[in-house]
Amino acid sequence: MCNSSSITQFLLLAFTDTRDLQLLHFWLFLGIYLAALLGNGLIITTIACDQHLHTPMYFFLLNLSLLDLGCISITVPKSMAHSLWDTRVISFAGCAAQVFFLGFLLGAEHSLLTIMSYDRYVAICKPLHYGALLGSRACVHMAAAAWATGFLNALLHTANTFSLPLCKGNALDQFFCEIPQILKLSCSDASLRELGLLVGTVCLTFGCFVFTVLSYVQILRAVLRIPSEQGWHKAFSTCLPHLAVVSLFVSTVMIAYLKSPSISSPSLDLVVSFLYSVVPPAVNPLIYSMRNQELKDALWKLVSKCFILKLSCSDAYLTEVWLSVIFKAVLRIPSEQGRHKAFSTCLPHLAVVSLFASTGIFAHLKPPSISFPSLDLVVSVLYSVPKHSIQPLMPLARAETLITRGT
Repeated sequence: MCNSSSITQFLLLAFTDTRDLQLLHFWLFLGIYLAALLGNGLIITTIACDQHLHTPMYFFLLNLSLLDLGCISITVPKSMAHSLWDTRVISFAGCAAQVFFLGFLLGAEHSLLTIMSYDRYVAICKPLHYGALLGSRACVHMAAAAWATGFLNALLHTANTFSLPLCKGNALDQFFCEIPQILKLSCSDASLRELGLLVGTVCLTFGCFVFTVLSYVQILRAVLRIPSEQGWHKAFSTCLPHLAVVSLFVSTVMIAYLKSPSISSPSLDLVVSFLYSVVPPAVNPLIYSMRNQELKDALWKLVSKCFILKLSCSDAYLTEVWLSVIFKAVLRIPSEQGRHKAFSTCLPHLAVVSLFASTGIFAHLKPPSISFPSLDLVVSVLYSVPKHSIQPLMPLARAETLITRGT
């Protein structure tokens, strides 16, 4: 018999003992993790950079993407490392950190999903009061409350779980540290306290889910009163993705923490935990962007700007490299007449490149706060008209050979 004070490490569940399958698991989880990083990272960047998306709905979506990034980063990289290095060991402190941060992020995410359902309810059922009920200060306070709720929930459960005496070894039937799996190692009498806390937390989670369902019942009633089909489509396009995310998240969490021990098995526990800890962070960006035309347009605009910036910067960099090489070569020319002739062919090209690159980059990447019609017109004229009209004259201005041949 051992207790929690004598345990220095835990053994996590190994997906397989076959090396080829371990590598397959590594590459599968790597693909899922990179997809989650890319999807959530694009949503965060798009919402932060586009002022048209600085609304309550997208502010909460940005917070959800941050929570998803944190949630999948708690479990997946560690599991990938275990498969790659063929190990199962996690330290006691590392396990406690996993339990705390996963509880923190999952609790905050559920609170945030409840707030997002309230946001959709106000937007559709009480549109005239939307600005008053969901101002910028109110949104910040609600988001802070969601994060604080997750923190307190995680602190309570982590402290309570790891204060229990562990009498049944240190092997966990899960690929990350999960409270129900740790409770299986504790003495039966001592674990009743944490089981009571878990039941209370899950009941609160179910209450939030009921609030979300009731909100969507009211939303559905309001949508059915919209006369135009376009209005129906717009309302459902913002509500259905959220309802799908909430349903997947809440159902799998409740199954993981409330299922009867008689139906518990390592394979079922693994599937359920995968569905609530790995799948939502990976598919949430796809769910929220698939039917949201406004977000897709902003994302496409951001990608286009980044492509233009990369192309312009790469061209400018190559031009700078070549010009530095040419400049060094010109300085090695002994005669002043030779240096003058070399500069007369290079400086016009440098002037054309500088005018085109600077005005083109400014036109496509200037902040919306300094954008107005007259400035946009001037900049667009500078990068589209002079390039074609002045460019033939600039080489002639300094190239005496061309002028001589022309006459």
